[in-house]
Amino acid sequence: MKKFFFLSIAIALLAGCDGNVKQNDNRTAPDTFMSQAAASATDVNTGNYTSTGDQSLLDVSLPANLTDQVLRYKAITIYYSSRYRVPSCVAYEQTNTQATMADAPDAEKRNNYNFNRDTKVKGCPDWWEYKETGYDRGHMAPAMDMRWDREAMEQCFLMTNICPQDHELNDGEWRHMEEAIHTWARRTDRLIIFTGPVLRNDVKRIGKHRDIAVPTKFYKVVYDPKQKKAIAFLFKNEKATGSWTNYAVTIDEVESVTGIDFLAALPDDVETTIESRQSIRNWPRYTPRR
Repeated sequence: MKKFFFLSIAIALLAGCDGNVKQNDNRTAPDTFMSQAAASATDVNTGNYTSTGDQSLLDVSLPANLTDQVLRYKAITIYYSSRYRVPSCVAYEQTNTQATMADAPDAEKRNNYNFNRDTKVKGCPDWWEYKETGYDRGHMAPAMDMRWDREAMEQCFLMTNICPQDHELNDGEWRHMEEAIHTWARRTDRLIIFTGPVLRNDVKRIGKHRDIAVPTKFYKVVYDPKQKKAIAFLFKNEKATGSWTNYAVTIDEVESVTGIDFLAALPDDVETTIESRQSIRNWPRYTPRR
């Protein structure tokens, strides 16, 4: 099964590299949605999501006010909130093969891609609504993890994967943390990653109609299924001082501020143990270039 998965990735890379993606304000997301499940949240499935392991690990349980649409793309699952006009959680796996391909010289180039509104998603902002707001268009699933595939990169740049993020955080310790996680993925079979904002009703708003929520904090949750270990990070939406390692917390702490239940697919006793512990020393050391 894995052989066919890896072969399909290689074919997609060879077929997908056909030049730069040009900026076009009217450009929309590919019309690849195949079905909508009748549920409390609309589950929009593109029909092409492929997992190398237990896909249920990407499922989370969210409070009803945090999501009303679930989008399962090729490489990321987005839990989107039209109430806040940002994703409340983005889940994806990063395999050793994907991370290695993303770092290859012939991988997709970030500057070939532009932000685009997802016209299939209720309440999705347009890219220009972040202009002159003082905030970056912050990727939740980072582009560095998606460079192994053209379609994954295109979907990564949809505004359903974006939150207003302080520039010094986005280009500082948050980025260093994401680089560390990327290198960890190259040293194991795969990682399960959850990332997103901490949202409150009284948050600041930006955008054309002043209705795009500016998160107070951001979280990242990382689980290694093979080694049965996990770690989480929690940053305020502002310049982070000191090393990214100082922001390591337990998954329990992230769950307490977000109301989200991560790793619900694990047996209760395993989930309880994993989510109550964290030690940055259990993960490979990473020293970013500053």
